[in-house]
Amino acid sequence: MSTGNLQDYSLHDLFRMEVEGQAQVLTEGLLILESHPASAPELEACMRAAHSVKGAARILGLSAAVAVAHSMEDCLVEAQQGRLVLGNVVIDALLGGVDLLARIAATPAAETAPWMRDDAPDAERFRAALAAALAADPAPASSAAAEADAEHASAAEAAHAEAAHAEAAHAEAESEERVLRITARSLNRLLGLAGESLVVSRWLDPYIRSLSRLKRLQHDSAVALDRLADVSPAMSRDQHANALLMEARSAIAESQRQLADRIAQLDLFERRIASVAHRLYDEALSSHMRPFADGTRGFKRMVRDLARELGKEARLEIVGAKTQVDRDVLAKLEAPLGHLLRNAVDHGIESAEQRRADGKPVGGLVRLEAHHVSGLLEITIEDDGRGIDLEQVRRIVVARRLADEDTASRLSEAELLEFLFLPGFTLREVVTEISGRGVGLDAVQNMVKQLRGTVRLSSQAGGGTRFQLHLPLTTSVLRALVVEIGAEAYAFPLTQIVCTAMVAREDVHWLEGRQHFELNGRRIGLVSAQQVLGGSEAKAAPEQLHVIVLGAPGGGHEYGLAVERFRGVSELVVQSLPGQLGKVKDISAGALLDDGTPVLIVDVEDLLRSVERLVSTGRLTQLRYDDSAQTATRKRVLVVDDSLTVRELERKLIESGGYVVEVAVDGMDGWNAVRAGHFDLVVTDIDMPRMDGIELVGLIKKDARLRSVPVMIVSYKDREEDRRRGLDAGADFYLTKGGFHEEALLQAVVDLIGEAAA
Repeated sequence: MSTGNLQDYSLHDLFRMEVEGQAQVLTEGLLILESHPASAPELEACMRAAHSVKGAARILGLSAAVAVAHSMEDCLVEAQQGRLVLGNVVIDALLGGVDLLARIAATPAAETAPWMRDDAPDAERFRAALAAALAADPAPASSAAAEADAEHASAAEAAHAEAAHAEAAHAEAESEERVLRITARSLNRLLGLAGESLVVSRWLDPYIRSLSRLKRLQHDSAVALDRLADVSPAMSRDQHANALLMEARSAIAESQRQLADRIAQLDLFERRIASVAHRLYDEALSSHMRPFADGTRGFKRMVRDLARELGKEARLEIVGAKTQVDRDVLAKLEAPLGHLLRNAVDHGIESAEQRRADGKPVGGLVRLEAHHVSGLLEITIEDDGRGIDLEQVRRIVVARRLADEDTASRLSEAELLEFLFLPGFTLREVVTEISGRGVGLDAVQNMVKQLRGTVRLSSQAGGGTRFQLHLPLTTSVLRALVVEIGAEAYAFPLTQIVCTAMVAREDVHWLEGRQHFELNGRRIGLVSAQQVLGGSEAKAAPEQLHVIVLGAPGGGHEYGLAVERFRGVSELVVQSLPGQLGKVKDISAGALLDDGTPVLIVDVEDLLRSVERLVSTGRLTQLRYDDSAQTATRKRVLVVDDSLTVRELERKLIESGGYVVEVAVDGMDGWNAVRAGHFDLVVTDIDMPRMDGIELVGLIKKDARLRSVPVMIVSYKDREEDRRRGLDAGADFYLTKGGFHEEALLQAVVDLIGEAAA
């Protein structure tokens, strides 16, 4: 909060906010002191926090809070001076004091009268509990005992304490930044408008492409005039006709010059406005993000208290507390992560006696980790406990008649673990306040589905259990693979794609009347995306299939969805479908592509159910191949580049669009190839041995037979003078290697020569 806003709050509001901050310092510090009682930084921080609360409470006349904070402060000072060691029982009592201070601060101002008494019952009970705890713990420690405790602390534990203190200090420093109040609705509108500006900024690109096509048409007109003059000798003898011809040529040349100049200016403007829109969107998005630590504040205390309640010892280690997460995602994570952490302590961590017998440290470790992976949020929750008894799961599956004994005996580990996510499924025979109703993992999976993410579970007998969540970084923007199905664009969330594959015709096999292919030793059923989403039979498939594999790996429910082509990965600003449409089958939302084209976002869970229905009812059609298709009807492209890597990359990308591609290793090789064969397009680099790309373009455009062949330059040179040099030489399009991707390259090819089929 900025200091300019403090005047908007009452003293009671300020006290409440101060207690919220100091309670966090106290809680984190006390949890560290439980493992490292002699840690000076934590003792100092906790003592100062208690002292600050005492002073603030005294201003408001909250005598009960003064008494509680004063007792806590005295206890911490005694520990600082080495006259006592903070054991588990004392930590319990002090944490109870933190809870009481938070309760006092949360009391409405009009109802604080009971807390203004020196003998408030709750405050007296706390002081009595703290005194009893101090009496129950070991006698005041000598300095020698304190030194021995410090000497026996492991290097790893010391490093952990130091890291935790540094992180707390950093968080305190960050809290001093100036913060402004803004409603969530306004923030969401700002992010939505920034996203729209990002999309709108990209609409200039197709407009520039259309102008490039117009420039090519003008070039073709000039070529047509030249040919007309060549085949009509009479025209050259007619001075009037010759003058008109020269005037037309001059007009076309001037219009081409002006058009090229306007294209260059528009291109520069497009890059500038796109840069501004990107920066605006990134800033708006960052304001919607919060550190992962904001959603995990109470988890360490929860794990510690739950373990104590169950007669166990456990601590929570949080890694990646500064990882940025969308505030909406963070809000939805709190309950599911709480379920998983409670399960880890209750089901996973063994008793101290059992761990000692198994040769494990007496205290169990639960680890919560968050970080970004490939544009996604990956959250891992793992423990070092007993793991999951797969045979027990198998017995319960049979007992609940979810599968017969024969089927259950053949279930893999991954398939057995899937049953744990079913509503009401539990390994506990007795229901307790903590677990046994079988709703925790079901709630986790539902949350993950809502966020278009995935959750994976693995376990090792005696070695612990691990949950891994893959979620989008933000709910407002979706990273998705855009594909073509039935000549329409569809987007598949990356978090729900197992992998993509190019499957050759000869790798598609038949089994029990269905098509499938092998992938990493797994048999994947093959389905036509057009039949599922378009409702029609699959059209003739190419020799190489573009396949998206959907489903949970190893879960037995994977399908390969054959699409027409991959258009590339895009960041889409999600737009909800109109409510009056109701639930659209297999579709969750919509968005706009870079060029303004609408795209439907696929509901993968719904789509998999649609596939299952087609399979179960026997209505799934097979992909068929048109053997009469000849490659001679496809358009031909010559790729000229002296880099093997770049050359092969461009060849594969262009071939994926259905074109026939040949390659040349340098400008001279390319010149020989283009003269000897027929090509609809030449794609060339600039810097090459023997003959560079500029020379090659010039030779092609000066040749009467070849000048109509479009030429695209693809180069690392992205300066304006380089672009101008290439276009002045006669190139029809200039693309920089540093920024091109499959969609841009293929779209440029389509713009210049049309689709692959003749």
